[in-house]
Amino acid sequence: MDIQSKLPWVGTTIFSQMSQLANDCGAINLSQGFPDFEPAPHLLAAVNTHVLAGRNQYAPMIGAAPLREQIAVLTEQCYRRRVDPEREITITSGATEALFVAIQAVVREGDDVIVFDPAYDSYRPAVELAGGNTVHIQLCAPDFRPDWAEVAKHITAKTKLIIVNSPHNPTGMVFSAADYAALEQLVVAHNLWCISDEVYEHMVFAGAAKLSAHCFAALAARTFVVSSFGKTFHVTGWKLGYCIAPEKLSIEFRKIHQYVTFSSYTPAQFAITDMLHQHVHLVHELSAFYQQKRDLFQGLLAGSRLRLLPCQGTYFQLADYSEISDLADVDFCRWLTVEHKVAAIPLSVFSRTPQSAQIVRFCFAKQDSTLIQAAELLCKL
Repeated sequence: MDIQSKLPWVGTTIFSQMSQLANDCGAINLSQGFPDFEPAPHLLAAVNTHVLAGRNQYAPMIGAAPLREQIAVLTEQCYRRRVDPEREITITSGATEALFVAIQAVVREGDDVIVFDPAYDSYRPAVELAGGNTVHIQLCAPDFRPDWAEVAKHITAKTKLIIVNSPHNPTGMVFSAADYAALEQLVVAHNLWCISDEVYEHMVFAGAAKLSAHCFAALAARTFVVSSFGKTFHVTGWKLGYCIAPEKLSIEFRKIHQYVTFSSYTPAQFAITDMLHQHVHLVHELSAFYQQKRDLFQGLLAGSRLRLLPCQGTYFQLADYSEISDLADVDFCRWLTVEHKVAAIPLSVFSRTPQSAQIVRFCFAKQDSTLIQAAELLCKL
């Protein structure tokens, strides 16, 4: 059969490739962004309780009501924004589904969508499947912060959506209040929609204010805010996320969501509800939890030949390896995995036009013992 691919440029993701290579070589996997430690025991006990209690059939399409109510409480606690759990919150099968559905809801044939490179790899395929085009704006080392005057130059009559991600994967950059204010001004002035990918929202370091599109009323009125329980509670395999959007946007979002997954894993919804009701302190303590891991990893690598870039949030650390090798970053990551038994992700794969910088990404969402073992190998380079 001769199939005309809708995504002819797409192959197996680098994340799958590097994780497979790490498994094949017996390497420490600091490439793909998932923890190698167990979630809270009471969360595992809660999901088991709800399975045995018979909560194993479809949840409501928009998500279990108790969970949506707890999300509304959490949003007000974190960002002082009141949202309607019935009309503005939708539970999804992971944040990636929420991103895909939000893009399909507002992007039409020929529309332009602004994304910032390095970018999460699901944005562009979702835009192209909706008939749109991605307009890529390159963020530059070492701080990877947008130049909003430059962003304004890329907005045309065809621009309909802007996708932002803070805290930012893969760079660890975190938007300031000034960044959100500039984004809000552009969105309002040019009548744009916005998707704010905030899956690492509870991982902001050094006592920095926890900011969100939720904090800016005019921006929030035109924005899908996407969050992830998988990241927050160390259960990425549960694929449970949610989207908060104004009622009119949520109506369109749900029209598509119901035909993508319809509903998400029911026992997990009730288990997360219990966590938010009884152990919400774990959410508020997440920044300190991951800052300890960042600081440990940075300290362990202080004597290495890697030059570490700033990391203000997320659980990713960028490192410049130019003092170690002249290899391109993809080749360097393969060499590092095969020869030195530590897997990382090349930065270039996050950009439509690969940059020449010799930078890789490490994930420090790992047990301390894993980070110590990996750092010992990296310090020998």
